[in-house]
Amino acid sequence: MSPTLVFGVISGYFLLLILISYLTSRKSDSLTFYTGNRQSPWFLVAFGMVGASLSGVTFISVPGEVGNTNWSYLQFVMGNMVGYAVIALILIPLFYKLNLISIYEYLRSRFGKKTYLSGATIFLISQTIGASFRLFLAATVLQIAFFESFGVPFYASVFVTMTLIWLYTFKSGIKTIVWTDTLQTAFLLAAVIVTIGVIANQLGKGGWEMLALIGESDRSQIWVWEGNSSQNFFKMFLAGIFITIAMNGLDQNVMQKNLTCRNQKEAQKNILWFSISFFISNLLFLALGVLLYFYALEFDILIPAATDELFPTLALNHFGTLAGIVFLLGITAAAFSSADSALTALTTSFCIDIINLPGKKHLNQNKTRLLIHIGFTLLVFITIVAFNEVNDRSVVGAVFKAAGFTYGPLLGLFAFGLSQKVAITDKWVPYICLGSPMLSFILDQYSEVWFNGYAFGFEILLVNAAITYLGLVLVSNRKKPATLEG
Repeated sequence: MSPTLVFGVISGYFLLLILISYLTSRKSDSLTFYTGNRQSPWFLVAFGMVGASLSGVTFISVPGEVGNTNWSYLQFVMGNMVGYAVIALILIPLFYKLNLISIYEYLRSRFGKKTYLSGATIFLISQTIGASFRLFLAATVLQIAFFESFGVPFYASVFVTMTLIWLYTFKSGIKTIVWTDTLQTAFLLAAVIVTIGVIANQLGKGGWEMLALIGESDRSQIWVWEGNSSQNFFKMFLAGIFITIAMNGLDQNVMQKNLTCRNQKEAQKNILWFSISFFISNLLFLALGVLLYFYALEFDILIPAATDELFPTLALNHFGTLAGIVFLLGITAAAFSSADSALTALTTSFCIDIINLPGKKHLNQNKTRLLIHIGFTLLVFITIVAFNEVNDRSVVGAVFKAAGFTYGPLLGLFAFGLSQKVAITDKWVPYICLGSPMLSFILDQYSEVWFNGYAFGFEILLVNAAITYLGLVLVSNRKKPATLEG
């Protein structure tokens, strides 16, 4: 693909996002940025959340990973569906009952200020690293596909990207995100569908033949029952449940969109239909993975050693102009649907949880929020550039994995708050929230030595949450009742 064509595609895409931002920012007030005035249509939120949940990592990695683990990832997605049901039936009613802007306000009401600040800080750290990592992967693809042709250094291309994201989110925040996510989900899914169509055309096969090819492939095997395998069904299924609860239901980035719905019933309906759409979308990505490997073998194309590079390599170099364009739109949409909502959620959590901006009537709230939004934009930019300077994917991946450990304390805090009716000694919670990820990380690193070859997978999150829960039990005060019924 020519650099000029790539520039035209990306420029047109961002102009469309900025137009949506302009249209949605009219008649905005001080709460629009945080809540969208709770007027978002549930079906719009449900569809848009698909793109944000998949992210650039999923867009590139899931099809490529089919070459390593077949369709075993679907076991994890099945667990996700149960996790979303828990969110809809337990967490959504709680958050709407308390009329929350930030979901971590629950921790203040239930436990106290130090617990509240601990939960919010955990989110801010995790989300900053997570959003930076996801955008880093996408920015690397765009750098290779476009910016390098013009001699633009990586840091400059990332700075331009972050500036564009800031431009269409700074005024109306989550209200704009709900609409841009919908557009970006459409581009993301269109990229997969068009790519499958291009492959079918080049293979000379019809729809039923393609289905048969996927169904008969050894790469379409789902179930793994070996106990020591990290892909074991029970490990993956349980991990899917609890990772969904922790990284979606207890994540301000995701829940902020749900809380823009008009009422609890619509928010629950949104979760239900989103989960169905999410499952179907992952099926499409897995099907695409089978077809990418079949195509590479059929046309004797060298499969990259890094499976993440398979989809970009074929889309940009072998599938033709149309597939290349939709791939670029897809990876851009997947990256930015995750990054833009992350920036909005980070700004919201800091304003509400850390400095209680709405309670400070003497401040110019719009100006203060604007400065905080700029601050997080620069922080994510700096983190991405730091990842690039490290220039070691394994190190960057380890940092991302370490950030994931911080969701264990959140899961433990909310689980204790909802299951126990006692108070705790609030001052000890920050130490528990710091200690449990550290202990979990050590267990994860040395488990094969200490536990006769057993390697933790996603289930380390449950261990992390259990350590947090146990710590809260140890500092609980059973003579003092809870301040809020969970």
